[in-house]
Amino acid sequence: MRTKIILQNFFIEGSAGKIETVLAEPRELPKGIAVIAHPHPLHGGTMDNKVVYTLFNSMLELGFIAVKFNFRGVGKSEGMFDNGIGETEDIVTVTQTIQHQFDHHLHDKPLLLAGFSFGGGVQLRAVERLNPQSLVLVAPSIQTADTTASCEGVEQVLIIQGDQDEIIPLTTILDWATPHTLPIVVIPGAEHFFHGKLTILKRTIHRFMKI
Repeated sequence: MRTKIILQNFFIEGSAGKIETVLAEPRELPKGIAVIAHPHPLHGGTMDNKVVYTLFNSMLELGFIAVKFNFRGVGKSEGMFDNGIGETEDIVTVTQTIQHQFDHHLHDKPLLLAGFSFGGGVQLRAVERLNPQSLVLVAPSIQTADTTASCEGVEQVLIIQGDQDEIIPLTTILDWATPHTLPIVVIPGAEHFFHGKLTILKRTIHRFMKI
């Protein structure tokens, strides 16, 4: 059994250049791979965002290899913002690279995609290409996703939304989720960045993943 968490910082070669990536392996044998996407690059979104940090740590605690990265043009990642299209390529490239890296002992383990805000919308774009078993979306930016984006074929879907979200209103998420019959976990009093609600956010993720 491992005595400590293994943390790695490295670059992955993407279509727009190098992608800055952080990966953490759990102490025990990993249950799968979780790839987390951050909020809007043009509004200060990076992989160091506190909701992304909460998702990253939650997945690691749940036994997943946790991966987060900066989209093109953010931090040390090369390239320029591409309105969710190039960012989808970034997710696919990072995910497939990590899957290949761990294929020797994780080829039959599940893939989980997670994203916050813009990152959630981009993850919806990536679902069809990556076929994840689980999807965790926190206040997803539906307008970033393709208008026909759905979670069809995904075994586990968790959507978490604050009822006081001033950027992506709860009604927007409900209007999108209703035709797809997707349940939503609503956190009362939470606004878009979940100030003061990160503990509840983490608890919700843990409960969902242990079902």
